[in-house]
Amino acid sequence: MDILLSLPVQNPMPPIYRKSKLLRRSRVFWGSFNLWRPRLVFWTGALAIGVISVGFAKLADLAQHAFAGVTNSGEWTWLLPLVLTPLGFVLSAYLATTLFPNAQGSGIPQAIAARHLHHDDDRSKLLSLRLAFGKIVLTVLGLFCGASIGREGPTVQVGASFMLAVARFGGMAQAKGLILAGSAAGIAAAFNTPLAGIVFAIEEMSRTYESRANGLVLTAVILSGLAALGLSGSYNYFGTADAAPTALVDWALVLICGVGGGALGAAFSGLALHAGIRIRRWAQPQPLKRVLMLAGCCGLAVAIIGVASGGNTFGTGYEQARGAVEGHALPLLFFLEKLLASFLSMISGIPGGIFAPSLAVGAGLGSTVGTLIGSSIALAAILGMAGYFAGVVQAPMTAFVIILEMTGDHQAVIPIMAVSMIGYVTSRLLSREPLYHGLSRVFIAAAIRSRRTLEKDAAGDHAAG
Repeated sequence: MDILLSLPVQNPMPPIYRKSKLLRRSRVFWGSFNLWRPRLVFWTGALAIGVISVGFAKLADLAQHAFAGVTNSGEWTWLLPLVLTPLGFVLSAYLATTLFPNAQGSGIPQAIAARHLHHDDDRSKLLSLRLAFGKIVLTVLGLFCGASIGREGPTVQVGASFMLAVARFGGMAQAKGLILAGSAAGIAAAFNTPLAGIVFAIEEMSRTYESRANGLVLTAVILSGLAALGLSGSYNYFGTADAAPTALVDWALVLICGVGGGALGAAFSGLALHAGIRIRRWAQPQPLKRVLMLAGCCGLAVAIIGVASGGNTFGTGYEQARGAVEGHALPLLFFLEKLLASFLSMISGIPGGIFAPSLAVGAGLGSTVGTLIGSSIALAAILGMAGYFAGVVQAPMTAFVIILEMTGDHQAVIPIMAVSMIGYVTSRLLSREPLYHGLSRVFIAAAIRSRRTLEKDAAGDHAAG
């Protein structure tokens, strides 16, 4: 027995055969088009999101500059928004309702809802290349008419739509993971904030960590970021800030901006969810007619606010927010005017996001607080953005990372983290349901009702047959 155990065990497979089998496997792995096709399609889609995000940003900037040029070119042209803005709202709402249904609003709720749906047909009603095209066109139209909207939320729906199309074309089964990856890539390319894109996907889009999708998300963010960097270069969204708390009054900003921003953000999101319910009930008898009436009234109100504020509330609010981050104080009531204009633009039913306008509102809030208590305007604006943004979306990690990446203010890391957390806790106490997830329930409910109707009709046809 010992002799048998001591004998060398011979491998039944000769070395030459083993090498030839390994070589055949490697050739199959590297040479199979069916194996590489999903990867190539996915990589192409991620690069396309970066390119489209940059193009979308350029178009949005041109639209805003065109509106400013038209309305500031003469003595009486300031009256032009009173006509142009309501008409633009009505046209955008009409096209969104008739040609591009489910393109209304930010686009983030649609992407969240699509991840919760189980049928590809239901997802296609929320995310498609047709909707992506309409989203870009109508968001640019809204900015050309002076709407207080942003392009970053729409970029999420555009990115998710592209990735869902990639899933179909490449024969990939991970639809939910690809939607997550497309959304993260859209945020990363829109703000040039790759870390914020990843954190946004984990914290806001999925609300849980999904290890199976982390490779997809990371790869999509890297490739879309590379495409955006190749076209636009490396930059910080708001430039580079070096504001840091140096006195006790500066540390007081953390508590004031956290509580104040969180409460204001909770009020905005709570009113938006409540108004959405009331508007849908009111519009039910005559949907198209009443939607257009609402859009026209909201457009007129936005125009009046814009004219009264000297044009400060029109558009994304990027210039005003950047000025505050650079230390230039904004008018004391700017944050209230911008909040109201953003709220009206949101409930009007036109496509457009609230990311950039929310940052402008937060910067205005911080600027006002800083002016009143005599602290650093730049630091107050940065903390105001973090507190209000965390209050609106109830995603403190996303708020902290995105503000840090957009401003490059590493000297204020701890204050930004603290104010984001305080803003989140304050908002959570006042409004239990996060804004984007509350809005996504509308699309999920509509898809469920439509699916039940189709199944009921199919059952009736089968019984009749």
